[in-house]
Amino acid sequence: MRSDATTVEEYLAQLEPARAADMRAVLGVIRGAIPPGYVETVNWGMICWEVPLELSGPTYNGQPLAPVALASQKNHISVYLMGVYGSPAVESEFRERWHATQERLDMGKSCVRFRTVARANLDAIGWAAGLYSPAEFVNEFQAARG
Repeated sequence: MRSDATTVEEYLAQLEPARAADMRAVLGVIRGAIPPGYVETVNWGMICWEVPLELSGPTYNGQPLAPVALASQKNHISVYLMGVYGSPAVESEFRERWHATQERLDMGKSCVRFRTVARANLDAIGWAAGLYSPAEFVNEFQAARG
C-alpha cells in the first residue's frame, strides 16, 4: 500500500486505528534510537530517515540516502534497514538479536516484515536504527559501492 501522504501524521491518519497504534510504537522506537542528523520525512510512500544531500553528496538518482524506513503494507508492517543489508556481520548480529525473543523473522535483503508489533523485536529494530550516524552511513555506503 503506497501512501500519498506528505507528513508523518498524515501517513498515520490514513491507517486503521490498530495499525496506526502499531506503527506509532515502531516509530517511537526508531525515533528514540536513530542518531541525530537524519531528516525524518515521507518519501517513496513511506516514513523515511534520510541523509541530507549536503552530507552525502550527489546520489545516482538525485534522492537522499534513506538507511531506515517504515511502511504499512496491506498485510504487514515493513521496516527497511539498509545498514543491516550492507554488512554480513551486522546482519548476523541483527538475526541473533531478533531470534533471542523466539519471534519468527521474516526478512528480505533489507526489509523486516511483521503483522503486528506484538510479533516484532523492537529492541533489535532500535539497535539497527541506531547503528550509524549519517556520516558513518555515507562512509559505509561509499565503501560498499567501491
